[in-house]
Amino acid sequence: MTFDTTPFSEGPLRAERDSRGVVTLTLDDSKRFNALGHEMLSALQSALAAIAKDESTRVVVLAASGKAFCAGHNLKDMAAHPELPFYQDLFAQCSRMMLSIHKLPVPVIAKVKGMATAAGCQLVAQCDLAVATDDSSFATSGIQYGLFCSTPSVPLVRNVPAKVAMEMLLTGDFIDAKTALEQGLVNRVVSADKLDVEVEKLVASIVAKPRTAVAMGKALVHQQREMGIESAYQLAGQTMAVNMMDADAQEGARAFAEKRKPVWKNA
Repeated sequence: MTFDTTPFSEGPLRAERDSRGVVTLTLDDSKRFNALGHEMLSALQSALAAIAKDESTRVVVLAASGKAFCAGHNLKDMAAHPELPFYQDLFAQCSRMMLSIHKLPVPVIAKVKGMATAAGCQLVAQCDLAVATDDSSFATSGIQYGLFCSTPSVPLVRNVPAKVAMEMLLTGDFIDAKTALEQGLVNRVVSADKLDVEVEKLVASIVAKPRTAVAMGKALVHQQREMGIESAYQLAGQTMAVNMMDADAQEGARAFAEKRKPVWKNA
């Protein structure tokens, strides 16, 4: 898979790349509420693998068509395959895709319109940033059907306070966009007509920064979160020292000293 400025589709996923290196991936299976079945997961995995190899990519925006952002896994498909190997393969495939977002060297922004439930809520939590419309809603609703949302819990407890996450996981109840903002699941909430504008504000701010610093920063933030505080500070200090040796960091320091705007080499 290659990315250019021409939109294209791969199964239930649409992709396009603009001249700045901003890739928009759109879940495009609105009839099934953009469920994360094998085909959708494979398309996402393929796209993320291509993005990871493309050093000109700066930001990924994850959007969706239709009334729902993502309803998670398709329970009808799951009910039709009551075999342990099928479930193990499905959840392993989903976890690989989520980890690909985590490991991607560029920020991923969830552009949420409509409901995001179960693995769909997981997808929002796994993204680095999230902007939602004010009529969006979120739930880890598997428990309503006898299935605790175990894999969605992984990024959820890394986004919101533990007791908030537990309430969502144990009740399966929906929270609205305002509550999701207050609890830290999303960064910004806007009306539907302002969603594109608000996402673009974040995109424009990120692409104006040096790619190397952004990539190193994303990796550091995720890695140090899993460490004890002493190890985290050691890693953070080492990362900053290495970052400071980068040409753009040197340019930034010179620009500050000379009271001028920096000119990035790898912007």
